[in-house]
Amino acid sequence: MFKFFDEMYSSPSEVRQHYGDFQHWLTQQSAQQIDQKRAEAELIFRRVGITFAVNGDNEGNERLIPFDIIPRIICAQEWEQLKAGLIQRVTALNLFLHDIYHAQHILKAGLIPPEQIFNNDQYRKQMQGVDVTLSTYAHIAGVDIVRAGAGEFFVLEDNLRVPSGVSYMLENRKMMMRLFPDLFARHRIAPVAHYPDLLLDTLRCSAPKDCDNPTVVVLTPGMYNSAYFEHAFLAQQMGVILVQGSDLFVDNDFVFMRTTNGPKRVDVIYRRIDDDYLDPHEFRSDSTLGVPGLFAAYRKGNVSLANAIGTGVADDKSIYPYVPDMIRFYLSEEPILNNVPTYQCRKKADLSYTLEHLAELVVKEVHGAGGYGMLVGPAASRAEIELFRERIIARPEGYIAQPTLALSACPTYVEQGIAPRHIDLRPFVLSGKSVAMAPGGLTRVALKEGSLVVNSSQGGGTKDTWILEK
Repeated sequence: MFKFFDEMYSSPSEVRQHYGDFQHWLTQQSAQQIDQKRAEAELIFRRVGITFAVNGDNEGNERLIPFDIIPRIICAQEWEQLKAGLIQRVTALNLFLHDIYHAQHILKAGLIPPEQIFNNDQYRKQMQGVDVTLSTYAHIAGVDIVRAGAGEFFVLEDNLRVPSGVSYMLENRKMMMRLFPDLFARHRIAPVAHYPDLLLDTLRCSAPKDCDNPTVVVLTPGMYNSAYFEHAFLAQQMGVILVQGSDLFVDNDFVFMRTTNGPKRVDVIYRRIDDDYLDPHEFRSDSTLGVPGLFAAYRKGNVSLANAIGTGVADDKSIYPYVPDMIRFYLSEEPILNNVPTYQCRKKADLSYTLEHLAELVVKEVHGAGGYGMLVGPAASRAEIELFRERIIARPEGYIAQPTLALSACPTYVEQGIAPRHIDLRPFVLSGKSVAMAPGGLTRVALKEGSLVVNSSQGGGTKDTWILEK
């Protein structure tokens, strides 16, 4: 018996129905054919420049994210459940963000301790009372989904600030269609190529009122950012201008872009820069990445930002445990997708349990990201566990803990051949006049045997995600 849910096999000898055609095709491929296709994919990705920079790499080296040619396949029925749960969750998160920056009903109702909001590093007091178009804060959300137990989907975390990875979703699909066109003739696979159109529609919907033909730009920190490829890719795919802070200026509380034909007003900024660096007049005074005066224009409703300033308070890991309560409070519905059980170390009983069971738990910094600042207890040494124990005791409010889930696995090509490797899924949810999704997402895979860490910065790879149409 499997110790984890296997996406492709229901038993060592039985293939799940929705993988049947693919498995039959796979058995007809020789190892030499597969190796040739893998080499071709790597060459193309390198030529196109689909790379990422690793945080902490002082030499500025860029790497390819390993790409696996065995797709992660989800049947239509499971996708409908996932889609409904994701739309429900992101809708509630947007209502929560509007609420905490306005009437604060959820705090007055006692469902969330006020200090969890006002002492949060991502809370922006400057946003209090600021109205944003359509009351939408998280226009683009990347929600990390894992599968565990008998196959139940769980939300691992919500990414609402500047979620990344969608370019790899799109490029992985293009690569699979190029390498294996016969597979797409055999399967009814829902397309994802229209995502840039959905994104542009979402951004245009967020424009200031009475703006009939909004000018949209993508704001990047620059070419040395780890996700710069994605910034340039999405701008090109949407047909909009990629800008840096130095390309923009504010005049009379309106934002303009410098062009060869003179200043051009900008209405919507899809920003890939964190709050702190957006405006040196309002946030970090030493920032050279943002636009002086941008927040004043934003506060007056003369420009829209996606995602909104202050959105990060809702994707902080210390707020994550309250999302099911948000869904009940704002929507009067039961959550369709469950959270992973979570211990909040700021609570005395949870802290005590966590410290007693560190070797069994995954412990995360509430502001951590990218697989950094976490302890995977079962894979950690005694010294690593004791070091984390000291950190937690010194600052318990900075940590949460969760059970070590047996994440689902998908067959993956590794050096030894085909072997199961653990995966997660990041679907992308777009909120404008309505909530929309491209069918699928970015499947990330932990390539090291037994590893549960799928992040590219920690050696993870990616797969194409297929949603089978009915």
